[in-house]
Amino acid sequence: MKAGFVGFWRNAYVSLASIFVLMVALFVIGATMFLNQLLNVSLDSLQSKVDINVYFVPTAPEDEIERVRNAVAALPDVLVVEYTTREEALQQYRERRQGDEISLQALEELDENPLGGNLSIQAKETSQYENIARFLDEQRAAAEPQTPVIDVINYDQNRDSIDTLTGVINATEKASFTVMAILLIASILITFNTIRLAIYTSREEIAIMRLVGASNMFIRGPFMLQGIMYGFIAGLLALLVFYPLLIWLGPRTELFFELNLFTYYVQNFGSIFGILVGIGVALGLTSSTLAVARYLRT
Repeated sequence: MKAGFVGFWRNAYVSLASIFVLMVALFVIGATMFLNQLLNVSLDSLQSKVDINVYFVPTAPEDEIERVRNAVAALPDVLVVEYTTREEALQQYRERRQGDEISLQALEELDENPLGGNLSIQAKETSQYENIARFLDEQRAAAEPQTPVIDVINYDQNRDSIDTLTGVINATEKASFTVMAILLIASILITFNTIRLAIYTSREEIAIMRLVGASNMFIRGPFMLQGIMYGFIAGLLALLVFYPLLIWLGPRTELFFELNLFTYYVQNFGSIFGILVGIGVALGLTSSTLAVARYLRT
């Protein structure tokens, strides 16, 4: 422990260089995490704007509507089912047609409400809408011809939009995963090479310690501790850099992506701290161990 702290302070410039490079690597990893969160929120927002609607005939019995509603809600692919009654549908129609006097007058001349209730169905994934639509078609076909329940299922009208959105989501997720993997690998390689160069300056010291009979663990231990210190300090510095940056970015991301990154940072600080500091410590420790092992084999 003592040798590790002494070596850290004795080679202050080398230690600062290692910490700086590791901090940059952790900053890249953290930025990728925040970008991925923005991407997930954006995709969830897009998915929430897509649904399929089931329109019931005006004469459909309430118990049959409730049966269909419960059957759809029980599907594992379904996230939310919202039911709009005939009266609510009529009120919504009036609100949408406030400036259309002809439509409102025609509606007043009718003796009864011409609209039926409807269901708005959201799936957990956009790729699951086809299965839900197929199930609804089966429900419509199973109804008695003289007492129909389901009038229209608008999946066919929305099919192109749903398929396009599904393709965009899948492509975006694959691209995001690829970019994250590349950045993570680049960060690890840069960190490893930097710490290896830092230990290179101590190669003669390591050789002398081996000549006088020091064990491998006695030689490796101080460098492992230094690697842990590099990672821990770099993780703290990366978190400190994110703080003012996210204060500035937070309102802007909330405006465009409906997510305040600073609020997300504060609310999830514990997990973010654990991830960045943990990755920093793991990178520093692993890089130091592997770098020293090279000189222990010679």
